Amino acid sequence: MDIHQSYYETLYARPVVQLAGYAARHKLPEGLYAYLAFGGATASAKDALAEGMLALAVEKGYLQPGQTVVETSSGSFAVALAIACAHSRHPLILCMSSNVPAQRQKLFIKLGVRIALTNPAYGREGLKKRAEEAVARTGGYYLNYFDNDLNPEFHRRVTGPNIARATEGALDAIVAGVGTGGTVTGVGEFTKAWYPDVKIIAVEPAESPVISGGYAGVHHIPGLGAGFVPENYNPYIVDAVIPVPSQEAAAKAREVLRTDAVPASPSAGAVLAAAHRLMRENEGMRRVLCVFSGKETVE
Repeated sequence: MDIHQSYYETLYARPVVQLAGYAARHKLPEGLYAYLAFGGATASAKDALAEGMLALAVEKGYLQPGQTVVETSSGSFAVALAIACAHSRHPLILCMSSNVPAQRQKLFIKLGVRIALTNPAYGREGLKKRAEEAVARTGGYYLNYFDNDLNPEFHRRVTGPNIARATEGALDAIVAGVGTGGTVTGVGEFTKAWYPDVKIIAVEPAESPVISGGYAGVHHIPGLGAGFVPENYNPYIVDAVIPVPSQEAAAKAREVLRTDAVPASPSAGAVLAAAHRLMRENEGMRRVLCVFSGKETVE
């Protein structure tokens, strides 16, 4: 019998697909691939990441059974974490700005989350302070996924090996977006350890090129470009950073749906745009894999 013990097992074993239609349309080499990291309730890679980070925290003794988890988030990772905490029976406190829409706050309450609000004027520092207060009050564990090595560790253990198994390491480059920095760091560190000739390419919004040394700005690529360089980001394993405009990212996401039936999110579209540029401008880049971390729902 081939029965999974948990739904999360299906989120760990993600597939690699060839983007043959897109490559043919643009006369690119045939070796253009996508690792479909997305899945689960949020249709993103964060569903598996949230559960994986909790499991790793338990494994390493950072998180005890039934212990409260604290996080500073209100986006898709917060939703994924709420579900993962409910599944593993860990109470969750989410610290978020008071300007998070009421409907969003109601969603978290329905998922059994306790909310701690902060004044938007205090920014990230205010959120961290509120999280530290919650930890002191409850004896909880601050997950802090932007600044916790368990984030890249998940990708060192899961995403990197999955890509290696599917491709046998026969790649010229791996292209991944930078949000928390966990994916590009974890995949990059694993890959460089086993296949040092494979280039690791990071992608960020052109309107907010902080990783490249520019200024934070407004962009429209959810999941990328936090506006600061995350602690999880390891620049030493990144061979190049490619900025992609929001409009181009959205256009590429729509295009790959038509050419290859892949429901890519704008963040995945940004990664595809960067891979396209890489293959077009470098003759030696004939086998390139894109990490697609988000799925776009089409209705």
